[in-house]
Amino acid sequence: MKKISYSAFLISFAFLTSCQQPQQGPQQGQGPIPLPVVEVPVKTVTGYTAYPVSIEGTISSAVRAKVPGYITKVLVDEGQKVSKGQTLFQLETAALSQDAGAAEANVNAARVEVEKLKPLVEKGIISSVQLETAKARLAQAEASYQSIVANIGYATIKSPVNGYVGAIPFREGTLVSPSDPTPLTRVSDVDKVYAFFSMNERDYLNFLQTAEGKTLAEKIKNFPPVKLQLVNGTLYEEEGKIETVTGQINPTTGTVNFRATFPNPNGILANGNSGIIRIPKTYSDAVVVPEASTFEQQGMVYVYKVQGDTLAVLTKIEVKDRVENLALVASGLEAGEKIVAQGVGKLRNNTPLIPQPVPFDSVANTLNVVFK
Repeated sequence: MKKISYSAFLISFAFLTSCQQPQQGPQQGQGPIPLPVVEVPVKTVTGYTAYPVSIEGTISSAVRAKVPGYITKVLVDEGQKVSKGQTLFQLETAALSQDAGAAEANVNAARVEVEKLKPLVEKGIISSVQLETAKARLAQAEASYQSIVANIGYATIKSPVNGYVGAIPFREGTLVSPSDPTPLTRVSDVDKVYAFFSMNERDYLNFLQTAEGKTLAEKIKNFPPVKLQLVNGTLYEEEGKIETVTGQINPTTGTVNFRATFPNPNGILANGNSGIIRIPKTYSDAVVVPEASTFEQQGMVYVYKVQGDTLAVLTKIEVKDRVENLALVASGLEAGEKIVAQGVGKLRNNTPLIPQPVPFDSVANTLNVVFK
């Protein structure tokens, strides 16, 4: 009974030990394998951090009715370019016109009363108090009339800014009022657009620590231009600039809000668009290896370093970033060392090989990444 337990222990130990080793290709004892080899270079590369953005015009003004009334005319169409002060909607004014007529009659009557009382006061027939009371009634009547006239003017709804008309959810015959939650439309100036995005706390601290400048304003000013990836996957041709940052972390989301500005000379971007902003991050004099030369096992990244031009030695590396088809090495390799460029799936630690030097770029530009 003890012999069986001891044997089982040995088998289990051997199995666990084998599982902890990176899985490799053929067994030792085979002849040297001819494989392409590259020399590890130092390069300056630029990577990009991506964040989703929402696009808005630099001016986006909601157009609302200032007085209740029925829409009698819609004088513009969706997407139309309009100028500040241009009439967009006309509301029904018949009832207001009747009120204005009645108010104007009250003004005339109050004015007649004032004129009638003036000579009586001068002759001392009545007291000046009666005249002042009549003047007050006249001022009140004039104010009421001017208010109605203003409301008639408000029935002609004009564009508050230069820009483009957005959606028009209300059409002729619709009753609208100032309390409506949905505006009549929205006029947006999109000659330039804002791209709003949020950065998490960790990325924000990295931004503060790596950007040039002492103050937040200086860091933003010195930050390089940013790119915008549209929803169809293409890159917007104009570069943008980060202009503002709240500098305060939202306790609910744990993020900091940024705003970038992009020129929009061709009108490609519109209010309400979305996309992805790409913020550049440049690594100077970085040790790089092709992604195709690496593989992962149990959360660790490996390459095969060439030792003495005869052996492929399994080597663990630390990767600080990945840019396109390159892995940027933080530790584990030095510039000038040689690694197996392709075919790492055929190897195991200390496999004999016949190095075949190839240009670094010929491997770095491939898309074959083993065990990723």
